[in-house]
Parts: sequence; structure tokens; C-alpha cells
Amino acid sequence: MRELTALKDETTTWRDLERCARDAAGLLELAIEENHAEIGEEVARETAEIETNLAALEFNLLFAGEYDRNHAILSIHAGAGGTESQDWAQMLMRMFLRYADSKKYETEILEEMPGDEAGIKSTTIRIAGEYAYGRLKAERGVHRLVRLSPFDANHRRHTSFALVEVMPEIEDAVQVEIKPEDVKIDIYHASGHGGQNVQKVSTAVRLTHLPTGIVVTCQNQRSQLQNKESAFKVLRSRLVELEIERKEQEKLRLKGQHVEAGWGNQIRSYVLHPYQMVKDHRTEHETARTDLVLDGDLDAFIEAYLKAQVGQT
Repeated sequence: MRELTALKDETTTWRDLERCARDAAGLLELAIEENHAEIGEEVARETAEIETNLAALEFNLLFAGEYDRNHAILSIHAGAGGTESQDWAQMLMRMFLRYADSKKYETEILEEMPGDEAGIKSTTIRIAGEYAYGRLKAERGVHRLVRLSPFDANHRRHTSFALVEVMPEIEDAVQVEIKPEDVKIDIYHASGHGGQNVQKVSTAVRLTHLPTGIVVTCQNQRSQLQNKESAFKVLRSRLVELEIERKEQEKLRLKGQHVEAGWGNQIRSYVLHPYQMVKDHRTEHETARTDLVLDGDLDAFIEAYLKAQVGQT
């Protein structure tokens, strides 16, 4: 029913745009016949609005993946480098939260592991909104930061890495089977802030999927049941993403291309010193406005990636 409603909304939008274009064409004929400048100006305004709406709809056509309309589960993991990378992971977390806010997406931090001195070691965020996964899947991979370290007494230049994982949230459990005997469930005390309740009651949940070795933790909900539900939702998403990656690697293998997943394959570099630049190595798209990008202005990078993917199919 949700899919049917979404398709009806989409077709209605296209038909409304078609009607607006027809009406504008009729007004244009009238303006020409009557030599009426004011009507001509009105048509020009309507045409500009139609073009804007059409561009937005055409952009949505880039979301052709099976799960592109779904909500997203985004995880960030600090790479090697201690405090530097942990601080970079927190900067990325802020960037994605601000991006989600700009799209009016709802966000929920499901798990967060603080860094030793600053930043975070890892975090998992649920980002809810139409096409959240379709957009954010462009951010999956290793992100590299080059800057003068605020944690180095000699203020030397450091390079930091963080891994971003993006998975579609799968609401229907039928799409992926999770056998009860395949999941080990551990209950433990939540860490971090939370007051006396955190210290006295074991509410945090850790799931271990035995066939794949996937481990999911959730501790930010108020109850053990809520944490368990959130953890299973993340586990389901990870299993679906694992299957997506398996299919993609099989397609690449058949094409004769070598696939190497690891920390050496940064998808994007953020350089803050000795110059300012953010460059995506997959599309060559770049900008000198590092401040805007780190504040969540990711649309140009995401659009370039999606268009490049369409060009490769």
C-alpha cells in the first residue's frame, strides 16, 4: 500500500506539471495574439517555475535502485590514528546530521562510542525520509582529512581516515530471513551519560549474527525492548547491504574488474591545509568551499555521483 501511494503521488505530480505546461502554452498563444506584455511576463514566470520543478523530478529519476526510497542506516568508524581520526569521525557525524536537517529528514542516534580524548570511535544513525538511502549511498566509503592537527603540540599536518557505511532500512522482515538460532543476544549496562537508571538497569543490547559475524549494539533507547527492536532493525539492514554488495561484486567480477574493499580506497579527500579543497575521487567533482561541505552542503557531490552511476549502467 505504501508503494502504491508513492506511485500515485509521483504520477499525480507529473500530470500536474504537464497541465501547467499546457496552460502556459495556451497563455503564450494568447499573449502573442493580443500582443499583451503582462501576460507574456506571467508566462515567463510560470515557465521558470515549471523548469525548476521539472529539474527536481528529473533528479528523482536517478533513484532507480530497489531500496533508494528507503530510510537509511548510516555508520561512521574512525580509522587508525587515535584522537585525530576520532575527531574526524565526529566532524563527519556533524556533517551528515546537518545534511539530514537540510533535507528535513528525521535523525536518531542508535549507538555512539565516544573517543578516548575527543571525538567518537563510531556511531550509527537512523536517517528517515524519502530517498534518504538513495542520496546517502553516495557517501559510502573512506573519507580522508588533511589538516593542521589541533591535537599536535607542534601543530604539524596530519592525515586522518574514517569509514562511512550506508545501508537501507528494511521494514519488512520477509525480505531477509533472520533465524533466532543464528543470533546471540547479550544484555549489558549502557555506557556514557544516562544517570542512575543506566547504572542500575541493563538496557543495552548486543546482537551477534553467528553465520556472518556481524555485531550490532544499541544503547541509546530508554528500555531494553526498544534497544532490541532498534538493534534487529540495524542487523536486518546490514544483512541486506551485505547481499547488495555481494551482487555488485559478482557483476564487477563478470565484467573483469578487480574489486578491492579496504582502507586504502578513499572516495573523497577534504584538504584544509595548505589549501582548501574537497575532491571526490570517483567523479572528480571538487570545490574550494570546505566550510559549506562540512556544514552539510553535499548535494553537488551526491548528484555528480548519481549521474556517474547512471552513465556506467
